[in-house]
Amino acid sequence: MSFSALASVDTLQDALDPVSALVDECKIRLNEDGLSIRAVDHAYVGMVDMHLTTSGFEAYEADGGVIGVSLDRLEDVLSMGDSGDLVSLDLNEQTRKLDIHISGLSYTLALIDPDSIRQEPDIPELELPARLVLTGDDIDYGITAADLCSDRITLRADKDGEAFHMEAEGDTDDVDLTFTNDDLLAGSVDEAAESLFSLDYLKDMSRAMDTDAEVSLLLGSEMPVKLRYSRNNGHVEVVNMLAPRIKSE
Repeated sequence: MSFSALASVDTLQDALDPVSALVDECKIRLNEDGLSIRAVDHAYVGMVDMHLTTSGFEAYEADGGVIGVSLDRLEDVLSMGDSGDLVSLDLNEQTRKLDIHISGLSYTLALIDPDSIRQEPDIPELELPARLVLTGDDIDYGITAADLCSDRITLRADKDGEAFHMEAEGDTDDVDLTFTNDDLLAGSVDEAAESLFSLDYLKDMSRAMDTDAEVSLLLGSEMPVKLRYSRNNGHVEVVNMLAPRIKSE
């Protein structure tokens, strides 16, 4: 197995942020067309599928192997560089460690046996009747509002796409943030959809979304929500999926 790459600190951080929001360690697939990570949290509630294309690298060479890494340690090393600094990554096949060079710093990162890491999830192709496109800033605003009174959030799309709601009910207070057709970047709703979700998970996922990101939100009734967006000028592609909560809880 061989792997050698050169990329900016910003690019690698943009790729890892959506993953580290859910898990502490992961498998990285060193594909010929770029790096990919698919992971699920310990409770099997939140999932992430990230792909960093070769176009995001200054140089890239890989032959399809898999390595296991501690995201905390890898991100700590990347934090030693400044924005725009280049990072070289080289897999040492003999030691099975990752040699990292950044801003004059050389760091040897011990890898984790991929077989010891939680199995990668299958992200199902669900038929979700509502598709809304919002900015990352819109989603963050709705989450912040819901967080004022509850630890749960309801996402609801009206039939024919007349409006999309981010709602929360607390012990005493309620919140309803409404987006009309004019507020959305795009939208199509084949049938009304409504599901309840853990606000904490959605907060964690949203932190990796740039404020100006175009986020496609696919929603059904008592179904998982799927969120698609890109980072780093399209070089990083992210899909999140979050399982719903049962309303009777």
